[in-house]
Amino acid sequence: MPHERLGLVLDETDVTSRPPRRRHRGRIALLLVIAVVVGGGWFASQFLLEGMRAPRCTITAAGMTESFDPEQTGNAALITALSVKRGLPPRAATVALTTAYQESKIRNITYGDRDSLGLFQQRPSQGWGTEKQVMDPVYSTTKFYDALVKVKGYENADITEIAQKVQRSGYPEAYRDHEGQGRVLASALTGHSPAGLTCSLEEATSHAKPATVADALATEMGITQAQASDGVLTVTAPDQRLAWAVGHWAVARSAQFGVTAVAVGDRTWDRADRDGAWTDGAASPTVTITLG
Repeated sequence: MPHERLGLVLDETDVTSRPPRRRHRGRIALLLVIAVVVGGGWFASQFLLEGMRAPRCTITAAGMTESFDPEQTGNAALITALSVKRGLPPRAATVALTTAYQESKIRNITYGDRDSLGLFQQRPSQGWGTEKQVMDPVYSTTKFYDALVKVKGYENADITEIAQKVQRSGYPEAYRDHEGQGRVLASALTGHSPAGLTCSLEEATSHAKPATVADALATEMGITQAQASDGVLTVTAPDQRLAWAVGHWAVARSAQFGVTAVAVGDRTWDRADRDGAWTDGAASPTVTITLG
């Protein structure tokens, strides 16, 4: 009997103790599954969020903020630089940028209404130049300013009236809708809004030579006081405002040239910083553009 009772006790212990172990293992397994799902979901969400952070440039000026992609910002920098080179007032750049935004979203497109082409949708059949010429951003922008400066009072007149006299658009009132974008871009890119332009970009895969950037800066903005060496272009601007115009131009064109950092005096924009903010510090007329 003792053996039977002992056997009974052993049997009962076996029967009553196994289910809790299975339940315990089941809870552990469930927790592991939850951990994997939650962890995987977190990593997946981070991956998706990173993928959604497309390269963007943000411009803040006069209490307004606008966002553009690098292509638009690079074209806007070229348009504005050419106005600076000609010594035109910021209003000229505002009119040009507002017009380009309405006509092409500031993209050098190869199509349009009838034979319209390029940044300003200029028509070869209307005397703006050949197809090849109006597709050249420097040429098309120069032609726009050539026509703009002939409009008496363009510095103060209504932007729709000015743009219409230059463009002869079928939808003249549409220009007014984009004056805000034009003003913000012009203010930053002419140097009137220090540290007003930032870009959040992917890592550069190629880099232009400093001499190439120097040539572009001379062609577009007329700034020739630049020294190139070891992947760095050092520019001496006439004054601090123009230094910010050069600095913003370099950041805006960074996607095209592979610029990795820009400094205006001690204030620096670093491409590796995904927020793209300028550091604090003292600005000066010396601009340093780093490539590679």
